[in-house]
Amino acid sequence: MKTNMTRIALFAAGAMNIGGVLVFSRAFTNVAINDADPAVMSNFGLLMIAIWGLAYWGAAAMTSPGKWLIGAFALEKLAYVVVWSNWISDNSLEDLYSRDVFAGVFYSIYGPNDFVFMLFFVWVFLHQRHAK
Repeated sequence: MKTNMTRIALFAAGAMNIGGVLVFSRAFTNVAINDADPAVMSNFGLLMIAIWGLAYWGAAAMTSPGKWLIGAFALEKLAYVVVWSNWISDNSLEDLYSRDVFAGVFYSIYGPNDFVFMLFFVWVFLHQRHAK
């Protein structure tokens, strides 16, 4: 497993979490995101997503973040993919876009984004050697 590719992906995952939350929530002022899924996307939930982004950046700074840390990242992404899949099956993106375009874009991309990073983290987990 190429360490540089893992670092770049971890940095990108962090940037997506932090940047996505700050941009689409308009720095935690976009209540349309909160209202669409108050249990997961409250301002506290959005803050926790940004903090996961900081964890990805911290792991990117490590010489080797370790197989089990990457595995935890994969599970965290799986949780959000499942939550997004349930949300998307029970809600209308069209209604959300009509209320707020930023919220619509946020809900359109967060599940597929997390799915891609989840697959990458699973791949790294499966191909990374155990730390000695």
